[in-house]
Amino acid sequence: MKKKQWFVGLVVLVALAALVIWGRNRIHFDFAEFRSQLAGADWTKIAIGLACIYLGYVIRSARWALLLRHNRRVPALSLVGTQVMGFTAVALIGRVADLVRPYLVAKKTNLDLSSQVAVYIVERLCDMGAIAVLFSLAILQLPQDAIVKAINHWPRLAAMSHNAPWIAALLLRFGGLILTAFGALFLIAIRLSGDTLAGMAERAFGIMSKNLGHAVGEKIRTFRTGLDTIRSFSDFALLVLSSVGMWAMIAFAYVETMHAFRASEVLANISISKCILLMVVSGGASLLQLPVIGWFSQIGLVAAAITGFFAAGPEASTACAAMLLVVTFLGIVPVGLIWAQFENVNLRKISAESEHAGEGIADNAGAEG
Repeated sequence: MKKKQWFVGLVVLVALAALVIWGRNRIHFDFAEFRSQLAGADWTKIAIGLACIYLGYVIRSARWALLLRHNRRVPALSLVGTQVMGFTAVALIGRVADLVRPYLVAKKTNLDLSSQVAVYIVERLCDMGAIAVLFSLAILQLPQDAIVKAINHWPRLAAMSHNAPWIAALLLRFGGLILTAFGALFLIAIRLSGDTLAGMAERAFGIMSKNLGHAVGEKIRTFRTGLDTIRSFSDFALLVLSSVGMWAMIAFAYVETMHAFRASEVLANISISKCILLMVVSGGASLLQLPVIGWFSQIGLVAAAITGFFAAGPEASTACAAMLLVVTFLGIVPVGLIWAQFENVNLRKISAESEHAGEGIADNAGAEG
């Protein structure tokens, strides 16, 4: 996994270097203007955005405690450190450290790692559902011309827009809600009949490959284990409220950070709907998070989105993208490193341990199959 990660990192680094060399004489970028945009930013708004992100980690802790309460009751804020240190590890080490959070929670609560991986999967599903809801609500607030402009950035949707513009607009406006609804129905089915669905999936995919069928079946059973923590309507309601509330706080952090760039009229007056669209783009850019290199690729992708979608200047877009990365992703690193010192946690060591433990779970599942 590490060799693969470094290979991907090297490829990305070479691609970025080639892009810089190619664009150096083709794209005008005023570094003095870039520095001016950063210097003229409203740091009070940036601090408010950072505070919203910190509050999001507190909500994450309470949500994880909620998902644990039928197996082990823990104070709602007792897991804040596991969340802070876990996201710090991801920021510094990359997505290979994703299992640090469930690993730390398992150690802290003396529960099996497999059960916490199941909780982690449910947590991620809740995140995706909350983002889809906010994205759909944001799309509903955008005027038709803004939607058409966004569609033109996706070739397939642009072609559909040319032939059937109302269908393309409908998909973009309501696609997120439709997918969320289907996802919710799928999770309800897994919650009620997970073992049956897992067996059906194993037989269906097993026609192509026995290993593939077993892997799909195990994934469904893992979902079922995680969803077993939701045993009542009140559990579900609290989970939805905490997830949507947390992502609303993150969206507000985007709004405050973008509004901080007062020298850019576009950014200073950008609407919350457009900020949510950018938040979705930024989330997609962070899926392949590599150590250090990934920071710059994410800045580049988000800056390109700001320029392309909202017609902001390249200097303002890059300054804003860099600050968004600091506020929403890297801002927790100093806190996480200090917390790790107090907890005597070596993040690099814990990352390696969690990776090996995760591989062990997968190997055991394969052996049982």
